[in-house]
Amino acid sequence: MKIKENNESSFLRNINNFNLKIKNVWTLVFLIPLSILIIIPENFNSILTFALKALMGTIPFILFAISLVAYLKATGAESLVSKAFKGKEVRTIFIATLVGGLAPFCSCEVIPFIASMLALGVPLSAVMAFWLSSPLIDPPALLITASALGWDYAIAKTISALTIGLIGGFGIYFLAKLGMFTSPLKDQNRSSSGSCCDTKDPFNQELVLKFWNNSERTKIFRDEFITNGLFLLKWLSLAYLIEALMVQFMSAQIIGSFLSGDGLSSIVIGAFAGVPAYLNSYAAPAIVSGLIEQGLSAGGAMAFLVGGAISSIPAMTAVWSLVNRSTFIAYLTFGFGGAILCGIAFQFYVNF
Repeated sequence: MKIKENNESSFLRNINNFNLKIKNVWTLVFLIPLSILIIIPENFNSILTFALKALMGTIPFILFAISLVAYLKATGAESLVSKAFKGKEVRTIFIATLVGGLAPFCSCEVIPFIASMLALGVPLSAVMAFWLSSPLIDPPALLITASALGWDYAIAKTISALTIGLIGGFGIYFLAKLGMFTSPLKDQNRSSSGSCCDTKDPFNQELVLKFWNNSERTKIFRDEFITNGLFLLKWLSLAYLIEALMVQFMSAQIIGSFLSGDGLSSIVIGAFAGVPAYLNSYAAPAIVSGLIEQGLSAGGAMAFLVGGAISSIPAMTAVWSLVNRSTFIAYLTFGFGGAILCGIAFQFYVNF
């Protein structure tokens, strides 16, 4: 009996070890290209090139974000950043929304900055405002949208970005007053998995700007830089591989086949259809122009533009690794809900 129990325990341990290996993100990052090479070798080069190009375009943002966090932690200045937002949360929400509207980040490129802001203690309300508004619009995207769809769409999308940012920011602000979102980051063991979630101040708020003369602080900088860098690199690598697969196999014709029509249903479908399509603010307007010709309503087009930019599957993959479940659900709720509301408002404007 005892031998049988030991065998069962050994079997369960092996199963658990196997599950841990499968869940390892680096394993997936390796297995996905390998599977493509074996199953569809003719698409291997195009998919891998797309993913690598997207990742390399994000590397400068990752380097800037993790360097900033590492420097602030090594110098002990992170507490000053947190204090800068104390008692000024409402104003910070407005500022974060406006900055997000000017920042040229897609839903994946904004992830390193979200990680940095949360790690430094910036209120989740302000982070959410920046998080939602940034992928939607920026000056180049405004001009591209106006060129492909007209100024009505461009202006409406800009208003949508600011509106959703404010709704998300103040939504989190009021929910936090009820005791929610006290710890938005996932509680992870840095030694085992690495994350951007450690906000402990190792120097008790002592500020030393020239930290490189101190071996302990230099080690803090190096450890933070490497740990946070690997954390973001592995999740964004997975995110861009998923994006490359979707871009390769999901055409505008497939999407347009079930998006055509008028009414609320097309708006709701448009908001959710933008998620698997994943079209950034630069590529989306031209595709949406073609979908409109295939029968997509104005409200559905706006919902598609907004929903796809905010809540794409690659972005959700990276976000899931960073924040806890309640914060993740709030992000999706504000993203999808905002896309639907903006679609309804724009359809009403067009019909009026």
